[in-house]
Amino acid sequence: MADVRLRPPVEPLGAPIPARVPTGPRIAGRLHALVLRIDAATPADRDRAVDVLRALSVVGVVLGHWLVTAVTLRADGHLMGDSPLRHMPALTPVSWVLQPLALFFFVGGRVAAQGYATARTARPEYGPWLAKRLRRLLRPAGTLLFLWMLVVLGLAGAGVAHETISTLLNLVVSPLWFLLVFLVLTAATPLVRRAPGRIAVVACAVVAVLDVAHFATGGVAWVETVRNVNVLAGWLVPYCLGAVWAAGGFARRRPAALLLVTGLLATAALIVWGGYPASMVGVPGAAMSNLNPLSLAAVTFGLAQCGAALLLSGPLRRLVGQPGAAAAQAPGGRRSATPGQFAWALVALMNLSVITIFLWHQTAMLSTTAVTLALTGPLFGLHTAPDAWAWVLVRLLWVPVFVLLLVALCRAFQHVEGDSRRSRNKAS
Repeated sequence: MADVRLRPPVEPLGAPIPARVPTGPRIAGRLHALVLRIDAATPADRDRAVDVLRALSVVGVVLGHWLVTAVTLRADGHLMGDSPLRHMPALTPVSWVLQPLALFFFVGGRVAAQGYATARTARPEYGPWLAKRLRRLLRPAGTLLFLWMLVVLGLAGAGVAHETISTLLNLVVSPLWFLLVFLVLTAATPLVRRAPGRIAVVACAVVAVLDVAHFATGGVAWVETVRNVNVLAGWLVPYCLGAVWAAGGFARRRPAALLLVTGLLATAALIVWGGYPASMVGVPGAAMSNLNPLSLAAVTFGLAQCGAALLLSGPLRRLVGQPGAAAAQAPGGRRSATPGQFAWALVALMNLSVITIFLWHQTAMLSTTAVTLALTGPLFGLHTAPDAWAWVLVRLLWVPVFVLLLVALCRAFQHVEGDSRRSRNKAS
């Protein structure tokens, strides 16, 4: 998806296989054939590092929600949201790893700028270009909201307490703010491409000024209302840097290293001396959040993430191999996929369903939570308060269950995302 995913790197599974299928066990042979097919079907000019970074950012978002969000069964029988970060501040560094949204906007800005530049060579109309991208996001999101509306009606009809319904619905719907912000920034891509560096500086300044107003006034209501502008201004910064990347602005390593070091030092200073919270995600009951609305500390942390992504791009390209790389020669003359090709195949398949993964990952967690509660009653690490290290360990054991259900949901709903992609291709 432009802005979120480049054109699909995988051709239909009926496409010719460029290499002879391995003669080993049938399952292994088919797996190697599929991996080789994906590798050969990847366009030669595709920057695989971009797809790897996007996949890593999505994995970070999913694991972040699964590990730092808890649904607790209260004494009155209601399900309420909670977070282990509220009970165990020592886990705060986890939020530095599992809050990769700046990386997603950074990659999105690069892909959008490149996509718009390509579209301009064939079709200069802005409206059709934007409409194609809106369809890619809105159709899968509409499907999720429609089905959850049916779920809510069913729960209400069954007499489930409105506190529980509100908790479940909030956990499903709240991540969708990301799509709204992304749509607005996508619509602004032609403007961003004209002067991405200057716009990034202005956007960062807006966030800084509004944060100063927050601390100077003690967070009065009208200032906090105006600070909601930070949600757009703050994420505009990495989006603009992505446009700079698309224009070749980070061809050397020095600017990337400067982003990384400056971003880290500024974030540390803001936390130590500026009064900003150390957690990069919201913590229930905290006086201030770095994400709601977006704070200057989150923006500077995002600069560091963008710098790190640029520095890792080269190693990531080597990890997943060059586009169209030939299969490695295995003993006995059989042609087999390399580890790098396997890694690329996983990344490519994830990118084909990236929006589906993002939209349905909370449903996977909540479905597991609700079904097990109905069948077995409260279970540790799933329905209990996240106030002990044992909870963290048990929660990690639940993650594979969430993954299995998410895979099932992706298989059930990935056609919606695929239909959006096919309609885009037909329109082109």
